[in-house]
Amino acid sequence: MSKVHNFSAGPCILPPEVLKGAADAVGQFNDLNLSLIEVSHRGKDFIAVAEKAVGLVKELLEVPEGYSVMYLQGGASLQFLMTPYNFLKEGGTAAYTNTGTWAKKAIKEAKLFGNIEVVASSEDRNHTYIPKGYTIPENADYFHITSNNTIYGTQVMEFPETSVPIICDMSSDIFSKKIDVSKFDVIYAGAQKNMGTAGATLAIVKDSFMESSGRAIPSMLNYKIHASKESMFNTPPVFAIYVSMLMLQWMKDIGGVEKIAEMNKAKAELMYGEIDRNSMFKAVVDVEDRSEMNATFVLNDDSKQDEFNAMWTAANISGIKGHRDVGGYRASMYNALPIESVQVLVDVMKEFESKNA
Repeated sequence: MSKVHNFSAGPCILPPEVLKGAADAVGQFNDLNLSLIEVSHRGKDFIAVAEKAVGLVKELLEVPEGYSVMYLQGGASLQFLMTPYNFLKEGGTAAYTNTGTWAKKAIKEAKLFGNIEVVASSEDRNHTYIPKGYTIPENADYFHITSNNTIYGTQVMEFPETSVPIICDMSSDIFSKKIDVSKFDVIYAGAQKNMGTAGATLAIVKDSFMESSGRAIPSMLNYKIHASKESMFNTPPVFAIYVSMLMLQWMKDIGGVEKIAEMNKAKAELMYGEIDRNSMFKAVVDVEDRSEMNATFVLNDDSKQDEFNAMWTAANISGIKGHRDVGGYRASMYNALPIESVQVLVDVMKEFESKNA
């Protein structure tokens, strides 16, 4: 079977080694004659998996002391609710940026808990840029920002300097480049883009920030309870955590976040270089805000769409149609996507131009 070049925006492509390791564990885990998905989540074999998964997060991101690392459930969508529940005080205010669909959903959930001030928005240009130069109110309980916007293809290159606690949704670019965790009070990310499979959500929370809202918080939505139980308050997503552990180990083995960042930069430069060079296509995002994870582009002549679609399909390329809300094309280049796949897409684009220009 010919290799499929998987540009899916999520769930993401995973390395062959991770897929094999996950498949093997489902059949036979730790020579127990049991499947990974059959063993007790409180048994020593899975406890070792969970501890390693947490340890690799701390190691790869250089998480400082005073932070708890948790594997939760519900995706980033539940984090949209948990963050204001835990950190937005009664009668308080939180500051948000609106840079796309997921940021807007976070704002919607937060409004259930208090006053939300949208301090910056890119909605005026259909989210094709990242706002800059805005002011974050000093009295805000926290400031929420989305680091990468998968649908529109924008990415925050520099986070604002502020004394206000920062909460960041890093669902689609965590582990893609080096970050200073100490600048954030909360980082959360669905696992299914860069660090595993759907079903687990990573939360990195500053211990001193927990329960700062003063609210009575239901147990399942309380970060402090999840942290105290080491992600075992309820039955954790066993398979998703195992796959995440394998993916994190793969990252470590190939050189860690610094090596991943180098690879991601090379893929993005190759992809955007062709978009800008090719007379048949154009990028939709401001150059300085282009995401290294999700390159969005459109045809200059929509009448050629069927021809281009047929060409990339014939080349065993999958998942490059743009989100239904914006159309066009989106090449998602998450951590496990090899640059060889990007080259195949670039070659198709070149061939398409040679036939039509």
